[in-house]
Amino acid sequence: MTAPSAESGESRGGRARRGRRWIDRWEPEDETFWRERGARIAHRNLLLSVFSEHVGFSVWTLWPVLVLFMGPEYGVDPAGKFLLISAATLTGAVARVPYTFAVARFGGRNWTVVSAAVLLVPTVAAWVVMEPGTSYATFMAVALCTGLGGGNFASSMTNVNSFFPLSRKGWALGVNAGGGNIGVPVVQLAGLAVIGTAGAGHPRVLLGLYIPLVVLAAVCSARWMDNLAPVRNDTGAAGAAARDPHTWIMSLLYVGTFGSFIGFGFAFGLVLQTQFARTPLEAASLTFLGPLLGSLVRPVGGRLADVYGGARITLWTFAAMGGATLLVVAASRGESLPLFVSGFIALFLLSGVGNGSTYRMIPAVFQRRAEASGLRGEAAAASARRLSGASMGLIGAVGALGGLGVNVAFRQSFETVGSGTAAYLTFLAFYGLCCAVTWAVYLRGAASPAPRPGGTEPSREAQSADRPSAHAGV
Repeated sequence: MTAPSAESGESRGGRARRGRRWIDRWEPEDETFWRERGARIAHRNLLLSVFSEHVGFSVWTLWPVLVLFMGPEYGVDPAGKFLLISAATLTGAVARVPYTFAVARFGGRNWTVVSAAVLLVPTVAAWVVMEPGTSYATFMAVALCTGLGGGNFASSMTNVNSFFPLSRKGWALGVNAGGGNIGVPVVQLAGLAVIGTAGAGHPRVLLGLYIPLVVLAAVCSARWMDNLAPVRNDTGAAGAAARDPHTWIMSLLYVGTFGSFIGFGFAFGLVLQTQFARTPLEAASLTFLGPLLGSLVRPVGGRLADVYGGARITLWTFAAMGGATLLVVAASRGESLPLFVSGFIALFLLSGVGNGSTYRMIPAVFQRRAEASGLRGEAAAASARRLSGASMGLIGAVGALGGLGVNVAFRQSFETVGSGTAAYLTFLAFYGLCCAVTWAVYLRGAASPAPRPGGTEPSREAQSADRPSAHAGV
């Protein structure tokens, strides 16, 4: 009997035929399968995933741009604006957990269509309410709805993780996340263009640009993406991932990288307005550069982690982020806008590299956990896929909550001391903690493996940089 092809919708393993967009057999670790069929399909789905996630990120980060349009006539003070953008961050973080499991429940293609289409709710709602006289409670409700765009990241990353073999996950996840993250500077650039041409009194022009993009993302996903039938929810894996200490250790590190990126992306424009008295146009002209560069370098972080090991790249990234934070503190105290912007751009760049390296660590850490338990070959890879896929939703959600923490820290700092200095010092202490944890858990005491037969060395990926040390119970 002939096995179903990679693009077949035939029943296999008891799963009923569901249509031509369902792929029944998926074996990315099989080199022949990957070369002949898998790579083409995986890259097509990656491209469409990037576009859909990009639109999701843009919608998620609408409110950091919309508050720049909210002049005195709206009656919302800086503390209230920080609370609005914090509300969007919170929803995006919480949504990531159910979005992760939705991929296996409904199919990656199907859920991408739904998660894209549902973004019409916050975009259309914002178009209706963005005018002076609207109640603050209404603004808050709409801001909470835009957070659904943040959930798209979790389902997108979980879906892409299933399509690619372990050796290519760092690059694929980096491209997917980086392409999505670019939604942050793109919506800021769009806001800058609207303010610069139509003026700060026309936020509906910005929203009118994104409503058709949401529709296009849903239509393209429905037309060209695929569902993977072998990907199924595993409640046992979810429970095992939640009980594994490395899920929560990686969550802490992801708070430091992605939490910093999204938190700074949400807050930077408002910080410039509040601390340096920039106009909406002046703030918008500066805010996009950091998120843009941070998004572009995320695949670089994943690639560097593929080559040199995620833990090494992550450790040096956190150390450098500490140095950039000291520069921001000095600029804040000296009221130097050029130095302040330079320090923040450095933080965005470094957080982008760290985003790629920490996310690349997740499958590698669980691969090492599987090997330490005695599994080898495909059995180890299957176990790693099972646990890393289950852990990604939790790690992504906790990491996004880091963005909420950044905005709450800024709000509290400006309310109590009138500047962001106290918040920056808090971030500095946290980066120091992340450095210590990365070194102690994933680098300390790790020994280099013996050369392979024939004198060849194992790849960097297979070395100790991503392997939990003996002190971590592995």
